[in-house]
Amino acid sequence: MYEQEEVRPVLSDRITALAESQTIAMAKKGRELAAQGYDVINLSFGEPDFQTPDYIKEAAKQAIDEGFTFYTPVAGIPELRQAIADKFLRDNNLTYKPENIVVSTGAKQSIANAVLCLVNPGDEVIILSPYWVSYEEIVKLAEGVPVPVQGRLENDYKVTAEQLENAITSNTKLVMYSSPCNPTGAVFSAEELLAMATVLQKHPQVHVIADEIYEYINFEGHHASMASIDFIRDRVITVNGFSKGYAMTGWRVGYLAATKEIASACDKMQSQITSGTNSIAQKAATAALLGGSASSLEMTEAYRRRRDLVLDLMADIPGFKTYVPSGAFYIFPDVSYYFGKQYEDITIASALDLSMYLLSDAHVALVSGEAFGAPQCIRFSYATSDDKLVEALRRIKNSLAKLQ
Repeated sequence: MYEQEEVRPVLSDRITALAESQTIAMAKKGRELAAQGYDVINLSFGEPDFQTPDYIKEAAKQAIDEGFTFYTPVAGIPELRQAIADKFLRDNNLTYKPENIVVSTGAKQSIANAVLCLVNPGDEVIILSPYWVSYEEIVKLAEGVPVPVQGRLENDYKVTAEQLENAITSNTKLVMYSSPCNPTGAVFSAEELLAMATVLQKHPQVHVIADEIYEYINFEGHHASMASIDFIRDRVITVNGFSKGYAMTGWRVGYLAATKEIASACDKMQSQITSGTNSIAQKAATAALLGGSASSLEMTEAYRRRRDLVLDLMADIPGFKTYVPSGAFYIFPDVSYYFGKQYEDITIASALDLSMYLLSDAHVALVSGEAFGAPQCIRFSYATSDDKLVEALRRIKNSLAKLQ
């Protein structure tokens, strides 16, 4: 008789260990509730509610009419890579050639390319926390070891250079951060970035991924890039894209700039996964950069007004510990005041419990801070209309008042 072979799991350990994006998961739950007839206000998605500017749409239409529908170079069409290089010089005082730039299907792919090209199994990756939900999971896919370093509310959740220095070990390979930050809206100043770069100067094995996707949504003035610091420039991979500043989320165009060695590696990685980004979207992205930043500035002013509106409304809600975000379109209050409180048969033990309670009771979709490395918080996106924000905060206030 033959011995029965052990039945192996269908799915790989890699995918089994991977967590679903909580922002996408909450949006999905909100849509399911809406499909049942409930009026759900979705504040979970990091998506501008503005339309893509008309001049960008027209460039896409022209590309279609001209038959620009074939494969493109993996790293992006030459005119887009040149426009990105020109943008870096104009906006960030950074000098890159097109060969230093790789265009990808969204900034998320740019980040994944860089992590997969740099991180070996067991390498430690310091992630400034709170952080965007996908950072930790991408590091896990690369078999790296995520090392979150927590910023304090008193410092607008920004990690200090001293905290960074204390976290670095001989196994550290990479540091990841975003500025303006998702989920906190915090913005690192040039002085703060210089202090961190000075720490990293002593550790030549450590590279940096600087996620600058919210660059144009900055309420405090000029954006600072770590790559502008000469002594660390060659170790910084700057990631950006078009989804936030140009309201082009569905177009899926992002990019990174790095040394030729790293850019070539990312080109090689991408060639085996997706190849070149959508040809028509690349033409639209080129037009976006050539058209300047006037539309971005208009959207930013709207976000500033909405930020102030939400902060004013939150001031009337007991127990929310807030701060004033300097960029992006999120507020990330500490809601631990409500942990342990109850309503009927519901007990709030965590931010996830609270977000689920507010979805079911107030019909407002938010994202729990667990996904961002801050389990005491909830993320509010104010990338929606004033009327919806006012109504959402009214519902939230009433629902929270039921908890005793």
